[in-house]
Amino acid sequence: MAKNMIQFQKGLSLTKFFSKYGTDEKCRQILFNMRWPLGFVCPECGHTCYCEISTRKVYQCKQCRRQTSITSGTIFDNTKLPLNIWFLAIYLITQSKDGISSLNLSRTIGVSANAALRLKHKLQHVMKKQDDAKPLTGFIQIDDSYLGGKSRGGKRGRGASGKTPFIAAVATDEEGHPLQMRFSQVNRFSKQEIFQWCEKHLSPYSFVVSDGLSCFTGIKQAGCAHQSIITGGGPDSVEIKEFRGVNTMIGNVKNAIRGSYHAISEKHIPRYLAEFCYRFNRRFELGRMVPSLARAAVHTLPRPRRLLKLAESRW
Repeated sequence: MAKNMIQFQKGLSLTKFFSKYGTDEKCRQILFNMRWPLGFVCPECGHTCYCEISTRKVYQCKQCRRQTSITSGTIFDNTKLPLNIWFLAIYLITQSKDGISSLNLSRTIGVSANAALRLKHKLQHVMKKQDDAKPLTGFIQIDDSYLGGKSRGGKRGRGASGKTPFIAAVATDEEGHPLQMRFSQVNRFSKQEIFQWCEKHLSPYSFVVSDGLSCFTGIKQAGCAHQSIITGGGPDSVEIKEFRGVNTMIGNVKNAIRGSYHAISEKHIPRYLAEFCYRFNRRFELGRMVPSLARAAVHTLPRPRRLLKLAESRW
């Protein structure tokens, strides 16, 4: 039987990781090159001449005298953790197919549970920003779904209390094999909500297939070609080939959430969905995910604790 090339790709071994990112100084130099690939540029005046104040690990512009650290203005801003700990967290989060809980992360990298949770949420924020900037295009399967189970004696299915609705979209090739996905929490499944989501996350040249739920008429309103298939509901509906890709990915993500996290706070659901999407969308380049996410983090504005406590933007 032929090997699955995604499953058997080499990725980045721990030995190679520690060789490249094993010390704070190595990580500091890597971030410097990511932030200023052509050399230091003062964020205040644009001057390129500087001196380094090694005792405080900052760079001082020789023209305006502004002092800038390698982490200021980035997602690493005001961090008290060594940069090699950040890179180790990036490695563990990106190389794990089903994700890693913040508690497991804290034990592995040797920080408190609260510090690990803040670090993970910041990196999830970076992941979400990256994927949200790239609309899906081509053949797209789309479906409605929910996170959370029914309470004892409560209503099942749509309209059940305690469930969080999210929209699942998977871009496929012509044979229906998944290429990229975007999972986004929504307030409700309404035509206006779907229209606004499609305008942001789908290319207007896409061909979208959905079931017969009335809210999906908003897809055509957003400028996409749309085919609606009446599934009839029930267990047989998930076997329809036009929805096999999206149904498979919904099942995989739900199983991973139950296995790795057991339960997650509703206000943080967009971050966790973004994490799964980010890894899946880059699964062909497993070995490059660490520098890719680090570079994105360098170019993402700070996310202080007060903002982490708030709900992430749904989509």
